[in-house]
Amino acid sequence: MTSTQAEIDLSYSVSNEFFALWLDKNMHYTSAWYERDDMTLEEAQEAKAQRLYRFAELGPDKTVLDIGSGWGSAIDVVSRLGIRHATGITLSTEQLAWCHARKLPNATFLLQDYHTYEPAVPFDGLISVEMIDHLCSPAQARQGLAVDLYRAYFNRLATWVRPGACFGFQAILRNRIPRARKDLEDLAFTADVIFPGGLNPRIEEIVQAVTPHWEIEELHMLRKDYGRTTGEWLRRLRLNEGTIRAQWGDRVYDDYDRYLDTCVRAFANHWSGDVEIKLRRI
Repeated sequence: MTSTQAEIDLSYSVSNEFFALWLDKNMHYTSAWYERDDMTLEEAQEAKAQRLYRFAELGPDKTVLDIGSGWGSAIDVVSRLGIRHATGITLSTEQLAWCHARKLPNATFLLQDYHTYEPAVPFDGLISVEMIDHLCSPAQARQGLAVDLYRAYFNRLATWVRPGACFGFQAILRNRIPRARKDLEDLAFTADVIFPGGLNPRIEEIVQAVTPHWEIEELHMLRKDYGRTTGEWLRRLRLNEGTIRAQWGDRVYDDYDRYLDTCVRAFANHWSGDVEIKLRRI
């Protein structure tokens, strides 16, 4: 991991109760998939996780690893759809505590860096939702190391499954660079203050990096979906402004309001995107 555990904790451990005020009820902190225009945030997040379940070709007799399992949201859906056993790994101590408190059946959660993780036996499938942005720093990208770092990630994951196994993968993308100074400052603030140490990949970097061990079978862009998702997060955050300022202070509220407002503009203006991919182990 390029992002350190301290940086991960800074990004995700303001307070579990804080995030619960504006995320969906299942605590997905990633793009939803609005399969239908009339979906609520909760329904769209469920649809997203169900598609990842299908992409990984999971079932009641299968095992799965979730790399960057967050608050256990995807594993909750996987557990309800049917799984023999699910394992989630995270570097966030607060998220791990939340996962343990959920007491999900047939699930194990570990405080673990993927780079040092060694499964006892191969998994039947993998899922990972917007974790890859923690693998390459802006400085490393400027040195031309991004594709090599992402390829090392996909190569390592390939050793954890048998040939033919599938991987439900999702990632935030960086696309265009804005021209206005304020927009550039807001994006830099989001990267430096909210998510220090990481960088969103470009779609062409992912396509390069999955070779030679993975084949792309399906690819779906979710830029509009993430714009709608972050817009709903911002709406819910603002509905809870008084509570947030009273419990966590003005700085936390102002920072997250700026961050989410920047996200909405980023997806609307093609500065950022999101992708969901079905990969198969060659």
